[in-house]
Amino acid sequence: MTTTTLAVLVPLLPFLGAVAGLLLGRTAPGFVRPLAILPVLASTVLAVFVAVRQGGGPAVDAATELTPTGSVPIELALHIDGFAAPVAILVGVVAACVQLYSTAYLREDPRYPSYAALVSLFTAAMFLVVYSGDLMVLLVGWEVMGICSYFLVGHYWETEAARTASLKAFLVTKLGDVPFLIGIFALAADAGSFRITRILGSIASGGLDHPTLIALLLLAGVAGKSAQFPLHTWLPDAMAGPTPVSALIHAATMVAAGVYFIARLLPVFTASRAALVVMAVMAAVTMIGSALAALAQDDVKRVLAYSTVGQLGYMIGALAVADRGAAVFHLISHGFFKALLFLAAGAVIHAAGTNSLTVMSRMSGLSRRVPDTFWTMTIGLAALAALPPFAGFFSKESVLVAAEHAAFGETEAAPGAAGWTVLVAGVLTAFLTAAYATRLWLLAFRGSGAPAPDHGRQPIAMTGVLWLLAVPTVAFGLAYGELPDWFDGNSLKPTLTTSVLGTGAAVLGAVLARALWQRARALGARPAEAPAPVGAPAPAPDPATVPAPDPGPALLGPLHPHAAAGFHLDAAYAALFVRPVRSAASLVRFLDREVVDTYVRGAGGAPRLLGLLVRRAQTGNVQTYLSVLLAGSVVLAVAVAVLANANAGS
Repeated sequence: MTTTTLAVLVPLLPFLGAVAGLLLGRTAPGFVRPLAILPVLASTVLAVFVAVRQGGGPAVDAATELTPTGSVPIELALHIDGFAAPVAILVGVVAACVQLYSTAYLREDPRYPSYAALVSLFTAAMFLVVYSGDLMVLLVGWEVMGICSYFLVGHYWETEAARTASLKAFLVTKLGDVPFLIGIFALAADAGSFRITRILGSIASGGLDHPTLIALLLLAGVAGKSAQFPLHTWLPDAMAGPTPVSALIHAATMVAAGVYFIARLLPVFTASRAALVVMAVMAAVTMIGSALAALAQDDVKRVLAYSTVGQLGYMIGALAVADRGAAVFHLISHGFFKALLFLAAGAVIHAAGTNSLTVMSRMSGLSRRVPDTFWTMTIGLAALAALPPFAGFFSKESVLVAAEHAAFGETEAAPGAAGWTVLVAGVLTAFLTAAYATRLWLLAFRGSGAPAPDHGRQPIAMTGVLWLLAVPTVAFGLAYGELPDWFDGNSLKPTLTTSVLGTGAAVLGAVLARALWQRARALGARPAEAPAPVGAPAPAPDPATVPAPDPGPALLGPLHPHAAAGFHLDAAYAALFVRPVRSAASLVRFLDREVVDTYVRGAGGAPRLLGLLVRRAQTGNVQTYLSVLLAGSVVLAVAVAVLANANAGS
């Protein structure tokens, strides 16, 4: 088969698997699991073949006109370069792991057939985004992912949290999609085509007339999809969905689509230095704000959700300093270790019976109950904290190196202000990230109190997937140097400056979090009761009443309650947008019911009243009818006579 044929099959197979799963879910439930796993697994293998054939060389391009439009044509096009090939492998590996993990995690769920089909459709849509060479075809995959996320986040629709989270995710991402669509049309109008290659050629020849406006419109859509400030609030709430869905959305689809889109069209953004500065500021606020919020969360999935927001900020920061190689490198690295972390979190939640870190901190022996999860989650958290030699260290350092080059004027495409903004925010976020990663690990696995519940050995489908994802979490960073032709041929090795700053900040954050945890644990272990009589042993503290040894409040100080509430952005949006819209809706409802309906009811009431009067006159008595007829005739005669005399007198 040709490379083009293989590439077409990559998104087609999971799409067909989704359709078959929906059709056979009820009539042939035995086929649901094979239809969930095998098509995605086959697509992953094909994506590997496509990547090997592409090999970091010239892009694979193919196109056929989809439909005549009379103006800018829409083409079914493929564009597979050194960015698309490895990202497709990431999508396939994570999706296959999620489907396999879900067979055990949701084995008792009656809605598993529809869930598995939606995950396959979600995967097919992301493959379409990755391989598409036409922006309108890319937009189809972009929107299908938004629809799938609505249903998957709301999988547990019986709960209010899931219903609210799914609606919020849909509305916030659609809010960003409106300017995104306008930006695509404006870009196509300037370039005369939706084809990515032609757009890039037009930009190279100076054919873009409104670069700043187009870049900012597209950036608004990316901010919604990739959960960047100020449109990031939907992502933590999306944790109401099943944990495997969180792994899929946070690691390889949906949020990664926005970063990948900018990487594909980076020349559009580098054509406007103002857009790069805006992007850098947005990334810096996102990184720092999300890291502070993660330090204050009690729900283990919300900690990881805010960490995703922060890591996406790193990727956008790399793009703001015009280095898409570092951005995509971190995207792939983060995809592996974040999928590992979410799936491991699902195993921890299953074992502990709770999402709460406070409750977990009052359990002892959880690490011994789930040893596979403990070790793999430790690997994932070390990668998140950017500790060497894990993949997160190399990819995060590549972002800091790119920012350093821009800050010192070594990159002409990016302004120095963007470089300094990303560099300072990146180092500070490295400190905060290591702190909240250490906090999560200590509260989850170093608790004291009642023994953790024993639910037996976890299914091999769950633990096997964790070890499978642990391999690239460790090895991908080391292998990056062996792929010099991918990612624009960049090989951003850690420099002394970034290693000292980034790794030093990470180590300091981890050490400080552990020291504060030990201090809080020592203070909490002291009995609060009155002193025991002389010679009597001091009573042991009740674990249920001992404060959790949480280093978060000590690290954040007065910021802690505000960070726990996400810095009240939801409350601000409710005051600025939700309440005015609801008030306007209430006013419209009042006008509709009390004003418009009054005329409608009056228009219907007048004939009804007239009919009532006429009905009363229908007595059925013939004599009455004759009398009325005679009286009416007399009245008409008198009226005619009066009018005749009046006319004669005049």
